[in-house]
Amino acid sequence: MRRGATLLELALCLVVLGLLLAISLPRLQEAADRLAVHQAALDLVSAHRRARIGAILQSRVLELTIDSMALVIRQRGSTSEVWRAPGPAATHVSLPGPPRTMSFSPVGITLGLSNASFSLSRGAATRTVIVSRLGRVRTVP
Repeated sequence: MRRGATLLELALCLVVLGLLLAISLPRLQEAADRLAVHQAALDLVSAHRRARIGAILQSRVLELTIDSMALVIRQRGSTSEVWRAPGPAATHVSLPGPPRTMSFSPVGITLGLSNASFSLSRGAATRTVIVSRLGRVRTVP
């Protein structure tokens, strides 16, 4: 009685594994795209809330700059950053359009025209983050 596997058995196992991967890989990629877009939307929402609460707690005007490369909170008129996080592009999620800056007053309401809509996408997955002037943020699949 022999122990081990023949070359034919090993080749057959590799072919079966290859077929299983070919079938399951597109579904796994779709799930990874949905998760990445969802996480990028949560990052935008949390940056907005962080800037709003920071302006209230510090009693000063803070500016949130949303760019595809970075999310940055600064004090108005200052170049030093209060907080910084990587933008959606760090996880290969696209955020079209130019950088957008929102200013938050010490009472938590944004100054100027701060209604915004941010469309995030990766692969077939998309999500839109809608920001109102009064500080309400919601996501739409």
